[in-house]
Amino acid sequence: MFGKLRFRFILISMLSVILVLGTIIVAINAINYRETLRNADDILEILANNEGQFPMMPDNEGMEAPPEMPESRQFPQMPMDPMMRSPELAYESRYFSVLLDRDGNVIFSDTGMIAAVTPHEAEALAQEVFGLSKDKGFSGDYRYLKVKSGDDTRIIFYDCGRSLNSFRTFRSASILISASGTVIVFLLIFFASGRIVRPVAESYEKQKRFITDAGHEIKTPLAIINADADVILSEGESQWADDIKGQVGRLTELTNNLIYLSKMEEGQTDIPMIRTDLSGVVTKSCESFASRYITENRILSKDIETEVFVKGDEKSLGQLMSILLDNALKYSPEGGKTEVSLKKTSKGIRLTVTNDTVNVIDKESSDKLFDRFYRTDKSRNSETGGHGIGLSIAKAIVTAHKGRITANPSDEKKLAINVTFIEG
Repeated sequence: MFGKLRFRFILISMLSVILVLGTIIVAINAINYRETLRNADDILEILANNEGQFPMMPDNEGMEAPPEMPESRQFPQMPMDPMMRSPELAYESRYFSVLLDRDGNVIFSDTGMIAAVTPHEAEALAQEVFGLSKDKGFSGDYRYLKVKSGDDTRIIFYDCGRSLNSFRTFRSASILISASGTVIVFLLIFFASGRIVRPVAESYEKQKRFITDAGHEIKTPLAIINADADVILSEGESQWADDIKGQVGRLTELTNNLIYLSKMEEGQTDIPMIRTDLSGVVTKSCESFASRYITENRILSKDIETEVFVKGDEKSLGQLMSILLDNALKYSPEGGKTEVSLKKTSKGIRLTVTNDTVNVIDKESSDKLFDRFYRTDKSRNSETGGHGIGLSIAKAIVTAHKGRITANPSDEKKLAINVTFIEG
């Protein structure tokens, strides 16, 4: 049990860490990528407003370009665009543009500000982009923008290679660092959870061993008291002796149930898992309870599908049915109805015992029905003669058979105990 609890703790903790780190990584990289696009679009906007060139810096107005600079690389004489945040921006940027007519034929190409692209490659890339429906986007590492110039179209390309490489490097580094951090957190949680759970697990184990050991110790004095009561009764009828035997029997039953439950939870009970006819077990249990239901003015109906098999122990499954039917009988009103259903479903085998109740059982109370000695204030009380551990034993039996048991109350004063098994 504590192994499963520790596993769930580690699982929830790691999922929380992964969720938080994943959100942070996605958010940071999304912001980084968005900033890269924004910068590229700002530069493309500047180029679009100046016919595919950067405007001349104010400090350089009136200066002649060096004679060795090609005409295509000379900046036009105009004021600096207010969007330019750095005087070095024009010299740091790599871009080219191509002018095409309405049919996509190349009129002019300018590759003077990039060395990695030849005019022929620029024209081919422009014609490829010309056929796309988007006016803005990416072609490889080049961000492009289509601008109408009369009947012609100017396509401007900006090289985002360095920015995108920085983005990809940061993305890879952030994922790698986060993954490493997740592994470290997992190791810390794994070892820390063991130390945290160990004292509680040891205390719980000691408690179960105490119940088992104390139960065995109590058996001896109970047997002696019962024998002494028999001796007294052999000498004549005695009301006090009868009461003693009745209480001794009740206490013996409780002790045996506690020992059995502890052994089941400790995994000490050896249950042979063989192919068992569950239909026969359920039918036989219903038949054995039929007379009690009639005597106590209750109605018992059954809908049992034949040839339903599970892997389990016939004796334990019979005890499970006895607990469920006895529980339904005790806590149903006079004239109340109990329905037993056994069906094959797509999710396995479903056993349901539904009974009328005196009062409506709320969801919070139904979740605690399988706790030891738990009784709801309205529908379960000590006057029924039970000990409050029957459903705890039922849950232990179902768990040992790799099944699942739940309690589902309804607003119509009904309680359904649902048991699900894997088909054997």
